[in-house]
Amino acid sequence: MHAMNDPAALAGMLPFDSIGLYEQPKPRFIFKMPRVVPDQKSKFESDELFRRLSRESEVRYTGYRDRPQEERQVRFQNGCREGHTEIAFVATGTNIQLVFNPSTNGYSTADHGRECDFDKEHGKVHLRSHFIMNGVCVRWRGWIDLERLDGVGCLEYDEDKAQMEDSMLRDQIERYNQRLRDFEEKQRAYRQHQERPTDPDLEVRS
Repeated sequence: MHAMNDPAALAGMLPFDSIGLYEQPKPRFIFKMPRVVPDQKSKFESDELFRRLSRESEVRYTGYRDRPQEERQVRFQNGCREGHTEIAFVATGTNIQLVFNPSTNGYSTADHGRECDFDKEHGKVHLRSHFIMNGVCVRWRGWIDLERLDGVGCLEYDEDKAQMEDSMLRDQIERYNQRLRDFEEKQRAYRQHQERPTDPDLEVRS
């Protein structure tokens, strides 16, 4: 056990060709996990979970389940006005955190209309939220009853956001491939240096 702490003993365990003035270049980059899959629309249309969630079905507010109903109603409405809430698809038990543009004086900054609308239908709030789920850009659309705290909702494929993420993914892959090509070029240069013939005079003196 003592020998393992001896620098000389450790040096003797290293392969000969790893000792030298030139260290083999090491990759200095990490490929971050992409946010989306390469073919989002195909996955959305073929994946069984997406197929089930794309059909309008019962949803429920899941926040503060240990609190009285009246308190939950207040917390739900306050959360919606702040731009967030939690819902679950009853049939699948899939829980989703929704984030959206809150309504301000009856208006929203969303490009395609209001994402949180208390005025569209009395006693209900209509919500829309964009997010990435399992590598696919989707949009949740539905409504929740303000008293019962349940309603109907579904997932839709978000074509616009998907195109943006696809473009970012292609750029990310191209940058990674370029860095990989640069690294491989350095590796080739290193191997060529290692394979150079040694100086005969140095061999005689040794």
